[in-house]
Amino acid sequence: MGGGSGLLWIGRALIVFQMINGVRGWGKEGHFAVCKIAEGYLTEDALAAVKELLPDSAEGDLANVCSWADEVRFHLRWSSALHYIDTPDFKCNYEYCRDCHDSAGRKDRCVTGAIYNYTMQLKSAYQNSVSEVKYNLTEALMFLSHFIGDVHQPLHVGFTGDLGGNTIIVRWFRRKTNLHHVWDNMIIESALKTFYSSNITTMIQTIQGNITDGWANDISSWESCKHNHTVCPEPYASESISLACKYAYKNATPGSTLKDDYFLPRLPIVEKRLAQGGIRLAATLNRIFASQIKIAES
Repeated sequence: MGGGSGLLWIGRALIVFQMINGVRGWGKEGHFAVCKIAEGYLTEDALAAVKELLPDSAEGDLANVCSWADEVRFHLRWSSALHYIDTPDFKCNYEYCRDCHDSAGRKDRCVTGAIYNYTMQLKSAYQNSVSEVKYNLTEALMFLSHFIGDVHQPLHVGFTGDLGGNTIIVRWFRRKTNLHHVWDNMIIESALKTFYSSNITTMIQTIQGNITDGWANDISSWESCKHNHTVCPEPYASESISLACKYAYKNATPGSTLKDDYFLPRLPIVEKRLAQGGIRLAATLNRIFASQIKIAES
């Protein structure tokens, strides 16, 4: 399995228990950044639809509920497997039919399967001329927004044998942790302290600047889906396992201490994945809510 709660575990049995009951994606800051970036690229129709679906607790801001799926993971235990994908150890590739299942072998229960499912739920309500909504569209929006963020975290498409880096115990500078938590939280936390005066807004603005400047020529390819599909998480997952092999697992053996020589080359990877997650979330929502035929909820 591939989520981590940031706790320090003793023994694999306790790790497995935590994985079943406490899967997480990017930390709160990472998910906030993905959704805040996405908000800037929503069409007028999509923004209106999103605001209509947001719960009151969001105060009109999708980013405020982008971590909701982590917050309800104990209550909605069936959702734990939907945050990640396990891939065969050291193959460094992803295949939906082979990899998208939960620990009990139930098909389609992984993060890419969840992205397809919640996209379908939203699309069915906004683009089909049926008279009744069958799904909780607010939850569908919050799950989709979270899981598109998750699939861009490289170790959410990690190896089965180490639970996406959760069993690889390392030190992050002086702090004992695990490799999955390093990528969920600690690279972003260290960046905030070192480069952004502990201000997530400043970090997001820097990433937004890179999107409009350094990555401007890549945006259309990030946004597009082959064959005019509404959503296309397959390449996102393939990118993540490739990055996991090239950057996350590299030089991060059990018991190692990760310092600046690990942190500094990987921070640009993390920031680019946050940018891609935001751009692709917006593009997906724009496609879902295009030419709306919104039906009244009964």
